[in-house]
Amino acid sequence: MKIAVLSGKGGTGKTLVSVNLAVAAVDAAYVDCDVEEPNGHLFLKPQELETTQVTVPVPEVDETLCNGCRVCVDFCKFNALAFIKNKPVLFPEVCHSCGGCVKLCPQKAMTEKAKEVGYAEKGLSGSIRFYGGTMKTGETSGVPILRELFQMTKEEEGLSIFDCPPGSACMVMESIKDADYCILVAEPTIFGSHNLSLVHELVKVFKKPFGVVLNKCTEVENPSETFCVEHGITILGKIPFDYKLGALNSEGLIVAEELPEYRGLFTRLLGRVKEEVTLCGNC
Repeated sequence: MKIAVLSGKGGTGKTLVSVNLAVAAVDAAYVDCDVEEPNGHLFLKPQELETTQVTVPVPEVDETLCNGCRVCVDFCKFNALAFIKNKPVLFPEVCHSCGGCVKLCPQKAMTEKAKEVGYAEKGLSGSIRFYGGTMKTGETSGVPILRELFQMTKEEEGLSIFDCPPGSACMVMESIKDADYCILVAEPTIFGSHNLSLVHELVKVFKKPFGVVLNKCTEVENPSETFCVEHGITILGKIPFDYKLGALNSEGLIVAEELPEYRGLFTRLLGRVKEEVTLCGNC
């Protein structure tokens, strides 16, 4: 069972929910898909890490073979190639590694070389299998690293929890495409409600079953809860605004391990999610 945890912005509590659900499950895989700003390792502190470098192919021009036909430059819709001083010049930062220029070059002057974009790693945190990665500074997309992580986790047969990047862009889409269920985490503000609406639209486009966890809840009006009620969205659970929780979180401690009431909260939340997945499977 693959559970994706996402939200419309950073700081809503995706990692809080993801890490604590993994701990509540005891035997689970945790996958940190936020390869731009990974932080799951700060809580799970994985050991015995195995690291894999992630590369993508980028074109390379043999100027002795190139006759300046511009076929490669005209083909590239991302403007990663420009014709300067009678030769094609590559801008690797915007290359999408599609390989079209190499295939179309009539002179066979274009070949490919590997460009490192980051790394993926796996390790253990007690009984939790940890997977994560980091994108190199300056790279435009972490999707190749996510694909390497998903290749690493393809043999996982039990519960896998995917801690998605914030927002609703390409890396989030890549993170949820194979998920069985999505948990949307939202804050109790108008801004939080707006960002909830963004990921709500995303999971609907992908036709994924989903429910919402409301974080930082107080006794005052909650616009995100109102949004859920108005749109008939299942509220899976609520996490209170709690200074104890914030203090433990800031120290990199897992609240489900430190406070019995939160272990109970996340155990119940996990049970509710499993019920929802079962119901969706019977629909």
